[in-house]
Amino acid sequence: MKKVAVIMGSDSDFPKVKGALEVLKKYGVGFEARVMSAHRTPLEASKFAKNARADGFGVIIAAAGMAAHLAGAIAANTTLPVIGIPVKSSAFEGLDALLSTVQMPSGIPVATVAVDGAANAAVLAVQILAVEDASLANALDAQRIAMAQAIAEKNEKLQNELSNI
Repeated sequence: MKKVAVIMGSDSDFPKVKGALEVLKKYGVGFEARVMSAHRTPLEASKFAKNARADGFGVIIAAAGMAAHLAGAIAANTTLPVIGIPVKSSAFEGLDALLSTVQMPSGIPVATVAVDGAANAAVLAVQILAVEDASLANALDAQRIAMAQAIAEKNEKLQNELSNI
């Protein structure tokens, strides 16, 4: 099975990214997490992206706040799928990071999740890997069934409470 790379622009992004690592672990997907900067370590980020496929990665998740060029810088140097997580900062509540992540030039896509959407980034990474891995596809199907059952149970509880009004 291919691994997922989870790249953070700063170690201060780790609390926001931790949820992605937990989701990947839940699905049994191997991952490596690193701090790299599109601006402060551009050569290292470029080298990592260029070698990622050969190093066994199937998807790269890149989280960054503010100017948030990390996902785009990674995507410019690989043809692997790149998922960007815009990280909320105090200045613009994450809107700056969202726009920097989502507004990529034609031919260099970055799949972008919600601001601070690490868990969804990991689920999307698992879905991408599941294209060629039936066990991951089955695990995703089971999770969807479990989510639907949880909603059905909540609705049943609500209906019981409503009958007592």
